[in-house]
Amino acid sequence: MALISLEKEADLLIKVANGDEKAFEKLFYAYYDQLGAFVYQLTSSSTLAEEVVQEAFIEVWLRRESLAEVRSFKGFIFILTKHRMLNALRKIASEKLRDYAWQESFEPYQPAEFTEDPVDRYKSMLEEAIQKLPPQQQKVFKLSKIERLKQEEIAHLLNLSPETVKKHMKLALKFLRNYFADARIDMPLLIVLLSRFFR
Repeated sequence: MALISLEKEADLLIKVANGDEKAFEKLFYAYYDQLGAFVYQLTSSSTLAEEVVQEAFIEVWLRRESLAEVRSFKGFIFILTKHRMLNALRKIASEKLRDYAWQESFEPYQPAEFTEDPVDRYKSMLEEAIQKLPPQQQKVFKLSKIERLKQEEIAHLLNLSPETVKKHMKLALKFLRNYFADARIDMPLLIVLLSRFFR
C-alpha cells in the first residue's frame, strides 16, 4: 500500500490515539511493506522482519494516546522498528554465544595457555576484517563506529559528500557481513560484536 499523505496521516494518528482500530489498520498497512523491506535488508530474515514490524506496531497501539503529538510518524515508526530489530538481533546473538559456551564446556580439557576466550577470538576476527577494507571505507567505518561521528561530520572531515560517506558505510557493512558469513558467524552475532567493541 502506498504511503498516505501527511494530512491524512495526521487525521489517522488522531483517530488511532482515540482508539480507532480501523484507522490503526490503515496506518499498519501503509508502512508494513516498507518497514519489512528495511528489516529484511539488514537481517536477511523474512521471519524476523515480520516479527519485528508486528512488535513495533503492537507498541504503537499500546502507546497510541501519545500519537496525536507525533509530527512525523514515518520517523517515529522507523526508529521504533530499528530499536526492536537491534534488540531482537542482540537476543538471538546472545543465545548463540550461550550455546557456544555450553558446547565448549563439553570439549576435552585443555591447559589455560591453549584456551582462548571465544569473545576475544571474535574481536580479533572483527579487527582483522576491518583491516581488509579499502582505505576510504576503513576510515569511514572507524569514524562512524569507533569515533561515533555522525555522517555529516565524517563528510566534512574527509571532504566527501554525505552520499559518498553513506555509500562507503554500506559497502563496508556488506563486506563485513560476507566476511563473517564465510567464517560461519551470522548477522546477529556481528551486531553484538559491533555493540561490544565499538561503543
